[in-house]
Amino acid sequence: MHPIAFEFGPLTIYWYGVLVGLGCLAGLWTASRRGLLDGFPPDKVYDVGLWVLIGTVIGARALHVISYWDQEFAGRPWIAILNLRQGGLVFYGGFLGAAAAVLLFCAFKKEPLWRIADMLAPSTALGSVFGRIGCLMTGCCYGSACTLPWAIHFPTDHTTHGSPVHPSQIYDSLTNLAVYGVLEWAYRRKRFDGQIFAGWLLIYPLARSMTELFRGDYALSERFIGGLTPAQLLSVGIFMAGVILYWKLPRRLGGRSSAGSSSERDA
Repeated sequence: MHPIAFEFGPLTIYWYGVLVGLGCLAGLWTASRRGLLDGFPPDKVYDVGLWVLIGTVIGARALHVISYWDQEFAGRPWIAILNLRQGGLVFYGGFLGAAAAVLLFCAFKKEPLWRIADMLAPSTALGSVFGRIGCLMTGCCYGSACTLPWAIHFPTDHTTHGSPVHPSQIYDSLTNLAVYGVLEWAYRRKRFDGQIFAGWLLIYPLARSMTELFRGDYALSERFIGGLTPAQLLSVGIFMAGVILYWKLPRRLGGRSSAGSSSERDA
């Protein structure tokens, strides 16, 4: 745990912000390369990327503030809500904000929604790889007690008091890297527009629910039906949305991708 990257006089730069920024850049760059396969020039990718970044930050911060209002924000100046330098972004809130941004972009710009969603889906997973390392450097999203050889220790003034805990942030980062690899491989082989996005909706909730089993930063009062964490509960809804899309989209499009067949994409 080392939250501060470097300091310039009174200005402090935190690793969380640096790594989230790197994740955004990596996601946009890979999306721009991927978009060429579906006829999207890089400038159009960066155009939608700006909308996505804004939607992601607003959604991720809003859900964090709502979730931790009593613990962190009640009675504090409203400017505290805007302080993102030390963390405080919820992934699923960012996803919902990004989804809303893409919907608005496609509606205003008359762009194909599902092709753009496919283009962005793998980059979402890649960006999360960096974001979770940012969580590790900040000390948030920490794991539960662990006696395994790879347990990590945060400083004694951390909430864990220096006790060995699961490196849950690393678990999440590695699973996101695996999800990215699977989606990147599948992109060139997709059979209908929306398949990669629907695939992300199916794969990521399963991976996230698994890594949530090792989280130690949820009090019992923050768990829901059946002892589910907030992320696991949202994962159920996201997974069901993926099932519906994967079933409906190929029927709506007649089993064909408007971007061309897989053989055309591999040519």
